[in-house]
Amino acid sequence: MTLRTLARPWIWGFVAATLVWVLILAISNQGGGQTVSLALSLAPYLVIVGLGQMLVITAGPGNIDVSVAPIISLAGFVAVAATASTGSVAVGILAGVGTGLAVAAISVLAILGLSIPPIIATLAAGLIASSLTLSLADGFTAMPDDGLRRLLNLRPAGVPVLAVAVAVLTALIVALLSRTTYGRSLLAVGQSRPAAERAGIPVARIIGATYLASGALAGLAGALLAAYIAPSPDLGTRYLLDSVAVVVIGGTLISGGRAVPVGIWGSALFFILLDGLVNLVGWSTAAQNLLKGGLVLFVLFLAGGGTRRDATTSRPRRRARPATVATAATTTGDNTHG
Repeated sequence: MTLRTLARPWIWGFVAATLVWVLILAISNQGGGQTVSLALSLAPYLVIVGLGQMLVITAGPGNIDVSVAPIISLAGFVAVAATASTGSVAVGILAGVGTGLAVAAISVLAILGLSIPPIIATLAAGLIASSLTLSLADGFTAMPDDGLRRLLNLRPAGVPVLAVAVAVLTALIVALLSRTTYGRSLLAVGQSRPAAERAGIPVARIIGATYLASGALAGLAGALLAAYIAPSPDLGTRYLLDSVAVVVIGGTLISGGRAVPVGIWGSALFFILLDGLVNLVGWSTAAQNLLKGGLVLFVLFLAGGGTRRDATTSRPRRRARPATVATAATTTGDNTHG
């Protein structure tokens, strides 16, 4: 492994996942291939949510989507109900995605129309989703589709079919960021919103589309999770902290302007294996969350050199150059690490 490879932010999630995997093998004496296959079965759901959260965080300081957890829970119920009533898995999945889009639309309206800070707007939208989830859960009798569940559990040669599909989705998002006007504009907005506005980028449209994409991906994750496990009001609870953590640990700048889709896979595998390790040694859920929160703070501390504030201007000072669409286009290869 070369020094240039080690300098890439996405590599450390994979390194950490490998170290945790070795610890699990040392403690449990179980087969290594089986552990990896199980991790690859669970990681795609977190990757899907993390990719949406990554797009939002890339939009710049203050942008975060805290509605992803309630969207997952609500979309799970809606997807299962739609599948049961129509007999179509495709309709059910589309219903889950549509649920995510509907909740995200509330956030977009609040952020862009009412100038409410994103964390408050998405929190309010999430509360609405949670209320709807509790209403649906009362007396809910529909069951997940057996065919979809079998597909989600399918692992030819130990490699889950869903992992392959989400890897393709990740590649598409890499291409979206590096080869489309939207992707380059999003990177530009995240690097410097005022500069992006002066360059003529439709900032409001880019931010609105980004939150909608995050909602759609959370809805997709909820529809699939509900079939894989079962719909429940707390189905998405763990995914709020984890979706932010995998983005930060995966190398995406919390201050915006740099997205690292590949890094989300490494950090997602790390978190899934870490859950297995702490369960193996008997840690509580509270202790697991404290560990995850501490890891996020540690990574943010290490990354702080890239976003230190200038003492005289009180403005974030990044390594990235002032952004325009043209600038973003020339730096996309570094920003996406695809």
